[in-house]
Amino acid sequence: MSNIESGEKMGRFKELLRQDKVLILHGALGTELEFQGHDVSGKLWSAKYLIENPQLIQDIHEAYLKAGSDIVTTSSYQATLPGLEEVGLTAEEAREIIRLTVTLAKDARDNIWAQLTEEEKASRSFPLISGDVGPYAAYLADGSEYTGQYGEISAEALKAFHRERLTLLLEEGSELLALETIPNLLEIQALLDLLAQEFPTVEAYLSVTTQDGQTLTDGSDIALVADLVNQSKQVLALGVNCSAPAHVSQFLVHLSQMTQKPLVTYPNSGEVYDGKTQTWTQQADHSHTLLENTEKWIDQGAQIVGGCCRTRPVDIAFLADHLKNS
Repeated sequence: MSNIESGEKMGRFKELLRQDKVLILHGALGTELEFQGHDVSGKLWSAKYLIENPQLIQDIHEAYLKAGSDIVTTSSYQATLPGLEEVGLTAEEAREIIRLTVTLAKDARDNIWAQLTEEEKASRSFPLISGDVGPYAAYLADGSEYTGQYGEISAEALKAFHRERLTLLLEEGSELLALETIPNLLEIQALLDLLAQEFPTVEAYLSVTTQDGQTLTDGSDIALVADLVNQSKQVLALGVNCSAPAHVSQFLVHLSQMTQKPLVTYPNSGEVYDGKTQTWTQQADHSHTLLENTEKWIDQGAQIVGGCCRTRPVDIAFLADHLKNS
């Protein structure tokens, strides 16, 4: 059984992990919007549709829930308060957009759950709502998720950047937080300190990026990341996302030697993102399917799995069908 503390009052996320359930994540939003013909260029990326046409976001949530996702991730990755204000929203309008990301996720869950038969409901967990906390890099919108280079910024400034969005996501009903695509060690330290100091009952998982399978994207030793997470009672799982599949196994080998917490995997397709042109370059990695890779990663300790950029609901459906029915 996973090393989840049993003596504390548990939230539903912790309880599902204790049961050794494999939890399947919601997939990419921006990719699906692009596939449907919508323009996601610009600093807000997919978040601009929270302003222009939020029903599109809810429809994609519903597609992933139909596909079998156990965790619905809110559309707040690129939706930051300063980013929204920079495109002309007032501070209160920006707050309402953050709240809306949770409402859309909850409404999608309620709609899909109401459509299931009693037998279908009994065969799966009631989906969790996960407040998506993307990195400071997402606000920069310059591809620094893939470099980890933020320039001159302090831990306190990073806490200030994240604080109110976390508050809004939780107040609106997020059951856990996804601290995802984090490329920078200082930001990890700031986020974990913020949780411990100001949100001490909140459960979360942390997912980082790597460009070589051996270090955090900013070049930091992953042992430092694992040490921070091992000290946190709130971060219940640790892993890697939006990194090339070829790097994930090696990264998990290192992580599994450094932590007993459940691991997280949701790679991109293996293509490379160019932050200057906001395009994906090189070819996807077709050497193994997402299912083949995920089955291997589960053997390495992954318990929260899925796909990130360039994956779609059909990929999640294939994953869910095989992992839940095998």
